[in-house]
Parts: sequence; C-alpha cells; structure tokens
Amino acid sequence: MENLITYEALWRGGIFVVILAAMAIWELSAPARRTEIPRLIRWTNNFAMVVLDTLVLRLVFPILAVGVAAVATERGWGLFGWLSFDGLGAILLGFLLLDLAIYAQHIVFHKVPVLWRLHRMHHTDPHFDMSTALRFHPIEIVLSMLIKMGVVLALGLAPVTVILFEIALSGTALFNHSNARLPAWAEKPVRWLLVTPDMHRVHHSELREETDSNYGFCLPWWDRVFGTYRDQPKFGHDKMVIGIGKFGERREQWLDRLLIQPFRPDRK
Repeated sequence: MENLITYEALWRGGIFVVILAAMAIWELSAPARRTEIPRLIRWTNNFAMVVLDTLVLRLVFPILAVGVAAVATERGWGLFGWLSFDGLGAILLGFLLLDLAIYAQHIVFHKVPVLWRLHRMHHTDPHFDMSTALRFHPIEIVLSMLIKMGVVLALGLAPVTVILFEIALSGTALFNHSNARLPAWAEKPVRWLLVTPDMHRVHHSELREETDSNYGFCLPWWDRVFGTYRDQPKFGHDKMVIGIGKFGERREQWLDRLLIQPFRPDRK
C-alpha cells in the first residue's frame, strides 16, 4: 500500500492508459453501435477537454482529494478518525460511501437547473464511446472535486482508499461509456457487479425519463436500491437516440462550442 501511495500518479496514469487502450481496441473490434460523426472530430475534442480539465484542477487546487485525505488522516479529522476506524474495513466502507456520494452528486447535477446546464455537455455527445467518459466541463470538474474533497474530509478517509476509488472510478467510467458489445451471456452477471456499457447507455438517451435513470458510474447497486434503475431503453439499443437535439451537430463537438455550451440557451 505504501508503494501505491508513493507512486500514486504513476499508478493512476499507467492504469488509466492501459484501460483506455483496451477499451479503444475492444470497441473498434466489436462495436455496439455505428458512429455517424468521424472519430477524429469527437476523440480530438473530447481528449482535449480532459487535458484542459486536468490543467484547471492543478491550477485551482494546491492539493487534490488524495492530499486532503493525507491531511485528514494525519490529524485525525473526520468520522473515521474520531472512531479510530481503520484497516481493510475502513477502506471497503470508505470506497462504498465515496461511490454513493458520486451517485448522489450525479442526481443533483441532473435535478438542479444551473448544474444541469454544466453537466449536459457530457450528454450532448451524439455518440457513446470511451471518449465520452472524458467529456466534462471544467467548471463541473472543479465543483465535483470540491464535493469529493468535502466527503473525504468529513469521513476522514485514508489516502489509499481515495487512490483505489479514483483508479476504479476512472477505469469503470471508460468501460461503461465504451461502444463495446459484451457477449449476451455476460451482460446480466456483470451488471450485478459493475455498471455495463448497455446499462449506462440508457442514461445517455435523448428521452428525459431514460436520462434520469441509471446514474451509477462504478457500482450498479445504488440505482436498484433507490429506484432509479432502468433495464433497457424504450426503443432498444440499436434505435435509441443519444444526445440532446441540435447540440449533437458536428460543429457542436469542437472544443470552443463545448466550453460555451452551458451559457447558451437550450436547443431542441
């Protein structure tokens, strides 16, 4: 565990690149749906967005969630610190609570209009593949980091818990946003353990009742527990429409349009 904490950036970066490459190969070799807009346009701008997001986080915050966890643990802050709760049990429970917090945050970003305007940029991607997992507005990324840091501080989570969660979150986001087709025999059992591409694709439907379902990013259980689970899209995966109206046009996929999109009126 000490090695994981010491070389956090290398571990996270290395695992991210490996999963990214694996998902790209998988969805190119076994795509679930055809794409109408060339990958060069979408991938270039979606990847540019994650680079910009990373730079913004580094500029805004002197330390990120892992750094907050280190300070909280050292000073005994937060619920786990007050209870002297540590070890494997604390790691597992902390992981679950972080995932629940992300699920709750996701719902809030859908229900609060000003936050939805930020989050909808993620939903205006007219296609659904692993690059969609990278497509979040910088302001949303900053707000999300503030929320995550607040949860880490309130619970007093250990750095290793946060690192493991960040690795799992980024890896599963690439997986469940991928345009990869799982074998039919694997879909149901995998869906009980992880959010699958078919499960999360429903969340990117143009139909609002489907968009307001399947909020989970990593673990699929919260949607079932809290009644936000939807098994299949109304028109099936092949015929469902992904995106939000004219925001799905080719010109709207460029970085400049994506950045100003939250400040533009709704378009149908």
